[in-house]
This record gives sequence, C-alpha cells and structure tokens, in this order.
Amino acid sequence: MKLQVGDIAPDFRLKNQDEIEVGLKDLNSKGIVLYFYPKDNTPGCTTEAEDFTQLLEYFFQKGFVVVGISPDSPKSHKKFIENKGLKHILLSDLDKSIAEKYGAYGKKMMYGKEVFGIIRSTFIINKNGQISKVFYNVRVKGHVKEVLESL
Repeated sequence: MKLQVGDIAPDFRLKNQDEIEVGLKDLNSKGIVLYFYPKDNTPGCTTEAEDFTQLLEYFFQKGFVVVGISPDSPKSHKKFIENKGLKHILLSDLDKSIAEKYGAYGKKMMYGKEVFGIIRSTFIINKNGQISKVFYNVRVKGHVKEVLESL
C-alpha cells in the first residue's frame, strides 16, 4: 500500500552503518528526508547517495536530516559510506519490512520483466511524523535537487 501526503509515517527501528539502532522518533526533532534505494555500490544508488551528500548542507539549513534505507547489511553500508565519502545515515532493512510499510517494496518492472524489489522512493516527513511529500518510482537524475526544491 502506498503512502500519501497527510499519512503518519510508519515507525521503525533499524541498525545504521555502525550497528546502532536508530528509530523514526530519534530523528523527529528535525524534518526527515527518508529515501529507499535497492543496493549499495550500484550505479544509480551511488549517484543518488552522492547527490544527497553533495547537497546535505542545504537540507540541514532547511531543518532536515537525510536518511537512506536499503536491504543491505550495516557492514555493507559502512563500506559504501567509506568508499564513496557519504555523509548521511544509512539504515539496514534486511527483511524489507519497513520498505513494505512505506510502499517501497513490491512489484516493479525491470528490464521489461515484472519482479519484486525495492521501489526507489523518497518521503519528506515533518517534525510531527506526518508525510508531507511522496516520490515513488524515482528517476535518479535530478531527483535530489527536486526534493530540495520541494522543501
């Protein structure tokens, strides 16, 4: 089920790249840009993560923290962060249960075939835990700028 503007963001507690559990409520003192991506160290996911890192200061200036979630392990996230110089939090959703709650896991088209997987998605969550903007089936090029401009 896809989330819509006005919905309360589903709660979560997931391990970050340092094996520390981070929850939605831990981040709620700021607005949150929460994005779901398929896999560490793949071309599109790397571009998206690097774009968020390059513009991270602008997100902070607008009162937002950026958090990425994928089914990769905390160890994989740590390597991804170190290899690419990323500066934002990455969380590990190994069983994809949080992605499912956000409507970011399900059927999608890949190379002309219908498969199950992570649906590249971004959610803007306000300080009250409410969804204020939703982006599903994201195309990487220009997406991060679009998110920033929508704040």
